[in-house]
Amino acid sequence: MTNDRPPTRGAVAGSIMLAATLLCAGVGLGVGALVGATVPLLIVGLGVGFAAGIALVRAHFGDL
Repeated sequence: MTNDRPPTRGAVAGSIMLAATLLCAGVGLGVGALVGATVPLLIVGLGVGFAAGIALVRAHFGDL
């Protein structure tokens, strides 16, 4: 049995998770700084980013 999948798939999946989390946290931080609720919106951005990262990884790597 041969393995046709590249060995770096896990690293790519982790990079997608990290990028989505940091991007959403940055957006939450920026919006929070504008409205005066920096920490709460940063935390919300982290949660949304983590959920979005999971959804992106599941969509891209369904068999990982």
